[in-house]
Amino acid sequence: MARYTGPSWKISRRLKYSTLETGKELGKRPYSPGQHGQRRSKISEYGVQLQEKQKVRFTYGLNERQFKKTFIEAKKLSGPQGENFLFLLEARLDNLVYRAGYAKTRRQARQLVNHGHFLVDGKKVDIPSYRVTPSQVISLRERSKKLEVIEAALEAVVERLGFVEFDDDKRSFKFTRYPERNEILPDIKENLIVEFYNR
Repeated sequence: MARYTGPSWKISRRLKYSTLETGKELGKRPYSPGQHGQRRSKISEYGVQLQEKQKVRFTYGLNERQFKKTFIEAKKLSGPQGENFLFLLEARLDNLVYRAGYAKTRRQARQLVNHGHFLVDGKKVDIPSYRVTPSQVISLRERSKKLEVIEAALEAVVERLGFVEFDDDKRSFKFTRYPERNEILPDIKENLIVEFYNR
């Protein structure tokens, strides 16, 4: 199954959830797209679980195979599987580039990583799904430090989450730790995703 590359606002409206984490998609029209978008329909228990899974999948921009593989890996870790699952998704290189403020969206972050603009502990990594471990340092390649798209994104940053330690002088950041549950996706009920895959 290919990764979704269509309009993200349409997905957000369908799920009634901002996959870009800005809320702009639901500002004007907080109902599903299409001529029947404003109809009310009762969702089954399975539908609620599926919707919760899709919210997270489209937020991080993964295809179904990658998503399920990460979920299975989370099962092998100690602690609640749902929380571990979200923490593993947060540790992806493209997500951390977005969290550090180098890109305005995760899609943009994925493209920047794909084009080889980033170093992890001094080594070039161009795989968006690369899993960063705490204490690793992500930096820009020398020739990428003046990119307009990165400059614009960094100027627009208001604040960063606690697990990303940014160095303004070096234009690099350190992934200090895995996030705490209350720091990420507060509206997501990860237990529904666990129920969906364990049904």
